Amino acid sequence: MHMTTLGRTGIEVSKFCLGSMTWGTQNTLEEGHAQIERALSAGINFVDTAEMYPVNPLSAETQGRTEEVIGEWFAASARRKDVVLATKHSGEGISYVRDGAMITAESIPQALDGSLARLKTDYIDLYQFHWPNRGSYMFRKNWLYDPTNQSRAETLQNMEDCLGALQREVDRGRIRAFGMSNESAWGLTQWANAAERTDGPRMATVQNEYSLMCRLADTDVAETCHNEDIGMLSFSPLATGLLTGKYQNGAVPDGSRLSLSPELGGRKTPRAFEAVQAYLDVANKHGIDPVHMAMAFVRDRPFMASVIFGATSVAQLDHILEGAELVLNDEVMKDIDAAHRAHPMPY
Repeated sequence: MHMTTLGRTGIEVSKFCLGSMTWGTQNTLEEGHAQIERALSAGINFVDTAEMYPVNPLSAETQGRTEEVIGEWFAASARRKDVVLATKHSGEGISYVRDGAMITAESIPQALDGSLARLKTDYIDLYQFHWPNRGSYMFRKNWLYDPTNQSRAETLQNMEDCLGALQREVDRGRIRAFGMSNESAWGLTQWANAAERTDGPRMATVQNEYSLMCRLADTDVAETCHNEDIGMLSFSPLATGLLTGKYQNGAVPDGSRLSLSPELGGRKTPRAFEAVQAYLDVANKHGIDPVHMAMAFVRDRPFMASVIFGATSVAQLDHILEGAELVLNDEVMKDIDAAHRAHPMPY
């Protein structure tokens, strides 16, 4: 298993990270535990979750169950030290999580208390904010994103306040490192600058969507990651299953993400299926499994720290693991570049 270090933290993680967002809805506690054990046996030491999980669907009734699944595994296995654990503090807009309030210095210890209790641990390795208070252009909002209503002064003050609260948690030993999710290049730079001003924890990672189908980061966030030593954690590296090819020609497999989320969060478009076919053709031309090609491409981007993937069965997990050592050659990369130029931003 390929390994790397998160930013400047010294925390070593596998370049594949096990996502958990379906544990508690699509997956049972036992299935979640089986996935953790299989991942660890393959050399994956990194697990990502969030206080608002599980998804499909999101609901007040299930909120927190995913962290509880992981916590039960820690309690039963006594293997907390074998896992680099990442979780996330929800931001503004989720009504049943702290009444939909924004992230503040006051909300951080409260949210962390809840996560630690559910996870049955006394520390989080990587504590992330799920999205910025000012909003984000992620999740297809890029088409209409308008930052002109933002207050720069309020944003920077909130960053400094939050970093102060995070540093207090670092001093208490409750978190080891800090990361953002769904953040822009400007936001990452401001977090880095604020950490220098306040001596708060320096941002180690940013978790944004990135795949063959979604390469917004190439034009701005990648440069910030390089120059500020911030590692990207990609989510949806298989484009919510589109890149497996299983949804081509109108197929909707039972129990699949598409069967539960008919629009795939805005990713289901005619142009998306055309782009998928182009990448399937590249994989077929070179005799590569398309899942393995998609994962290897994201893993080896120069700004990438780790690739977060989810599986709804151990069989799917095994399929991904079979390609963990694949490295794409120059000819494959040339054909991927051609497909990307022909099908930019397909959703």
